[in-house]
Amino acid sequence: MATSRPSPQYLVVDRGIDTDDELSDWDAPVDVDLLDPPVPRNKQSSWKKIRSIIRWSPFIQVFKKHRYPWIQLAGHQGNFQAGDAGSVLKKLDSREHQCFQRLMHDRLQPFVPEYRGVVEKSGERYVQLQDLLCEFTSPCVMDIKMGVRTYLEEELEKARKKPTLRKDMYQKMVDVDMNAPTQEEHSQRAVTKPRYMQWRDEMSSSVDLGFRIEGIKKSDGASSKDFKKTKSRESVAEVLKSFFGDSEIVLSKYLQRLREIQATQESSVFFQSHEVIGSSLLFVHDTQGNVNVWMIDFGKTEPLPKAVTVDHRSAWVEGNHEDGYLFGLDNIISILEELQASSVA
Repeated sequence: MATSRPSPQYLVVDRGIDTDDELSDWDAPVDVDLLDPPVPRNKQSSWKKIRSIIRWSPFIQVFKKHRYPWIQLAGHQGNFQAGDAGSVLKKLDSREHQCFQRLMHDRLQPFVPEYRGVVEKSGERYVQLQDLLCEFTSPCVMDIKMGVRTYLEEELEKARKKPTLRKDMYQKMVDVDMNAPTQEEHSQRAVTKPRYMQWRDEMSSSVDLGFRIEGIKKSDGASSKDFKKTKSRESVAEVLKSFFGDSEIVLSKYLQRLREIQATQESSVFFQSHEVIGSSLLFVHDTQGNVNVWMIDFGKTEPLPKAVTVDHRSAWVEGNHEDGYLFGLDNIISILEELQASSVA
């Protein structure tokens, strides 16, 4: 499958800006000399024509007489607005904003939504991003959160220094498993956010496999986020098999794209120098044989401290900043290869 970027259309699948993180934004200037050279992008000469035939309404885009609902499989509502034709606006987060600026000068540029600057709307500031779905007809969509953990190391430090009890997260915990909270947490009817997130990662496949399925939308519009307890390799493989369907071509294209992402990450200056937390891979395919995968969500992606290096595969222990992203991608590719082999047998 070619690595060139498809025509614009971006599915709204995102964790959004989590105001409970209480994390300081990283606003260092972009040093483009340390980054990979910009990757040439094909000119989109048809934009003016497209603008004239696109109109927006709340949560529905009408494009070439097709209607595309904005789907948010996970995260916070209200973080997105309609942008210019072929774009969406996402509430500006300084950390993510810096990441997009750097990614536009990195080898990973073809594998992320195009960043189109900052705009202001109704008193709010947004980053304008490429919309990724226009070439898809009734697409199947899956959000996979990457890595062995979904919290930054600094969140653990802050929780120790100034613990904040969250009743809402306690309720989420008991809704899934009444026995999950400790006796003290039951008496408080509250847990800290890092405690909840650690439990959430351990309960799912994140810790064991380095990724977890967050949400799926099928071509008929049916969607599900009920994957909190999908933990074993076998159960994850069953869900993935159901998502990919019976098409060997679709599966083959996904594998090719994932291998391209993997190889590029291993040579990317950005990827080598950042701790990538809470980021997702967005999988999209349709019955016409269109298939693609993108890296999305960089609100918790941070530059590594000086003198710290990671390989994104080693086990995480507090202080080493390993995130397990490539460990998870290795496992996804391995599972897909097994599915491919079984379909051929």
